[in-house]
Amino acid sequence: MDDNTQELLISGDRQIAKLKQIVQQAIDEEKLIAENLLHQPTEILTRGQTISDKVASFGGSWKFIITFSVILTLWILFNTLSPREVEFDPYPFILMNLVLSAIAALQAPIIMMSQNRKEEKDRKRSENDYLVNLKAELEVRSLHQKIDLLLEEQIKVLFDSQAKQLDILRSIETKLDNHQKN
Repeated sequence: MDDNTQELLISGDRQIAKLKQIVQQAIDEEKLIAENLLHQPTEILTRGQTISDKVASFGGSWKFIITFSVILTLWILFNTLSPREVEFDPYPFILMNLVLSAIAALQAPIIMMSQNRKEEKDRKRSENDYLVNLKAELEVRSLHQKIDLLLEEQIKVLFDSQAKQLDILRSIETKLDNHQKN
């Protein structure tokens, strides 16, 4: 083998080594991201968190609204239509207002606890989305690096080939000149 062929082989080996390095780097980065996405920590709910989820689920449903409306309607009807001796909350319905205020005062923080936990889940989900986007960006960058490296090596090979062709043409030209002089 002549020097030019060996030089081309060495250049090809360097190119393959660079590509392997880029691929290994991308695989390492991808593995880290994939591990974080695939093996998310499982959420262990405390008894209070379970209760707050159930209260928030029921308190924000049509079942709750309809049931509560029926109870309030029955309360009002009973206290307005029954005789005075049986009434337990006469007309301005002070006891009913107290019960409604107590329910609202207790229900609001319980629902907020559930919402805060769900907000934390959403934040973690958005972090995972960010990691997926970051992974995609790393893959695109890796592909750009590979393409740039391939283009660079192809340009080098073309330049080397042209240089060799010019050398060959010059040697042929020199031989022709020497042949014509003889």
